Amino acid sequence: MAGELQREIRQTKDFASTEGEAALNVLRTAEVIQQKLNTVLKPFDLTLTQYNVLRILRGAGDEGITCSVLAERMIARDPDITRLLDRMERSGLVVRQRSAADRRVVLTMLHLNGDRLLDETQQPMRDAMLGLMGRLGENRLLSLISSLEDVRANDK
Repeated sequence: MAGELQREIRQTKDFASTEGEAALNVLRTAEVIQQKLNTVLKPFDLTLTQYNVLRILRGAGDEGITCSVLAERMIARDPDITRLLDRMERSGLVVRQRSAADRRVVLTMLHLNGDRLLDETQQPMRDAMLGLMGRLGENRLLSLISSLEDVRANDK
């Protein structure tokens, strides 16, 4: 519904441009999604950023990945990925070790505890995504995905 954001944020003037209104809608929606997903993850003592790290590490497999590669794959950039990994290692969710091939390289891998925690969060996260996005239907979701990818392509 066009104009809904204007009402939500109690803005009395029209937006300066449709592009600006669209960008603000994306930002507002991202905030709503983040809040909902953080609420789902809170009982698991996880943040959305930590969840993202666990998923990336699961995808990386048993060989693990470096801190810099992990940072590149993050949805939202974390300026202090090393400290985040320190906390996650202390919590027993990840393991770090020096590469056998190059002792200067430190690899991070998913610990069994992190893998189990990801399994536990899978259904609640799916349910939350369905609740947030499901009513759009497959065609509208695919259109949304394509539109958002086009926006990101303009940034390259």
